[in-house]
Amino acid sequence: MRSPIDESLNLPGVWRPGTLVLLLSCWLALAGNLPLWRALSVVPETSGWRGVLFSLGFAVWIAAALMALLSLLAWPRLVKPLAVLVLLAAATSTYFMLQYSVVIDATMMANVFNTDAREVRDLVSWPLLLSFVVLAGLPLWWLLRRKIVRRPFWSQAWRNGLGALVAVGVLALVTLASFQDLASLMRNHKEVRYLINPLNVIYASGKLLGDRIPRARRQMQTIGLDVKLGPSYTGQQRTPLVVMVVGETARAANFSLGGYARPTNPEMQQLKAAGGLTYFSAVHSCGTNTQASLPCMFSHLGKRDYESASQPFENLLDVLQRAGLAVLWLDNQSGCKDLCERVTQVVTRTLEAPGLCEGGECLDEIMLKDLDERIAALDPARRARGVVVVMHQMGSHGPAYYRRSPAGYKKFLPECSTNVLQNCTREQLLNAYDNSVVYTDHVLASTARWLDEKARVGNADSAMVYVSDHGESLGENNLYLHGLPYALAPDFQTHVPMVTWLSAAMQKRSGVRVSCLQQQAGEPLTHDNLFHSLLGLLDLQTSLYRKEMDWFAPCR
Repeated sequence: MRSPIDESLNLPGVWRPGTLVLLLSCWLALAGNLPLWRALSVVPETSGWRGVLFSLGFAVWIAAALMALLSLLAWPRLVKPLAVLVLLAAATSTYFMLQYSVVIDATMMANVFNTDAREVRDLVSWPLLLSFVVLAGLPLWWLLRRKIVRRPFWSQAWRNGLGALVAVGVLALVTLASFQDLASLMRNHKEVRYLINPLNVIYASGKLLGDRIPRARRQMQTIGLDVKLGPSYTGQQRTPLVVMVVGETARAANFSLGGYARPTNPEMQQLKAAGGLTYFSAVHSCGTNTQASLPCMFSHLGKRDYESASQPFENLLDVLQRAGLAVLWLDNQSGCKDLCERVTQVVTRTLEAPGLCEGGECLDEIMLKDLDERIAALDPARRARGVVVVMHQMGSHGPAYYRRSPAGYKKFLPECSTNVLQNCTREQLLNAYDNSVVYTDHVLASTARWLDEKARVGNADSAMVYVSDHGESLGENNLYLHGLPYALAPDFQTHVPMVTWLSAAMQKRSGVRVSCLQQQAGEPLTHDNLFHSLLGLLDLQTSLYRKEMDWFAPCR
């Protein structure tokens, strides 16, 4: 007598889990990889009939790889939730790879996991929703209506194992048959490996978790235990006041201080003419996104050692605080990426300020509002030694560049007023981005003027340091936004603007000559220099300090 389970196999509309996984893998390999097929259509390795055959084989290779992975999870109760998860991930990554030519790696997935509601709002668009409907909604509508046969555990287990084994066999055969073309493609076009969807999402998420979980379990390593105040603090009558401004998505190519044809830095140009301001023209970032760059630029390790470190370390803010200074972090962005957990911090999105804050988002000038009161609220003993304020800007964060500047600073019109950048002309896109730079120029100049007042009528030896966390692509070579792997990223995503402004009082205190800085401003620098330069400017002594990395040192 046949069991009810065996009888159910003959019922109409009842599907085996393995069959659904096979169909899901084929759909993902074809429709879910449109960015990959677009990229392959223009590379020499896929020209001619041999290229067509290779592309077909590559599609089989992707389907087999997905089948090998998903077969292990082909359980009746898991198939449908798994399909929902995988299809939504594939649809999302397909949209962003098509629209902005980004690729999916571990740092991009880190950005995804750290995205806040404001950033999500800027990214939502009708094309994104259409991508969900076509690439995920239609197959899910079909799949969720299917009835799935249920077998005993071991019966289903050996079938899952067999499906995975067969898929691995197909994967091996296709690899051997096309090894020469496959190896050539991966060697000459490294970006292709980040386009294989959703294997790129699966691999990048696994790598991110594999790196983070062991690191998170390790104890935070203290640094700068030997730090002490230098001679300039002995019997001081005036206290140092340094504002460190972390720019967001500002690229050096669009700063008129660096030679850009449009007047995007009119206020800072005036400050430079008056003396005190220096623009550094050859600075490169630690990463191509905030998640990578921000912790790296405040680290004592430098880019190479930071990326290979297996344990977490304290950062520059901890060293400043350990030296006895008052440290304040003002955040108008998506958080400090754990940098400011041990210092006083203020998040602007909780503030209410008509004209500056709207819809849970604030213009960058909010960080200057009530700044005197915020500093006055810091520990008085620390404040008497010196104050360091870090301002984390919204800056030129895209793709909704038009949101980053108020009406009074929209100097270039018409501007792109949508987050679907491909719907705008090149001129409109540049106008919106350049307007955000004009507003950043105003915020920085306002900060410098505020600091100058503290130096003239107060008792502060004041200074400002500004550097962007990474750059941005604005359609060059059909690339938009940022976040490409560093080795593949164009200069627009890594070449960043940097500005210093020193009051006359700070120049006297530190011995740094601005005229000398301006002569040295074309020398190559990176985020690696920031840690040592701020220690040097503030006259903090520690074995961590490296004079050769201090951009102020040659002019002191």
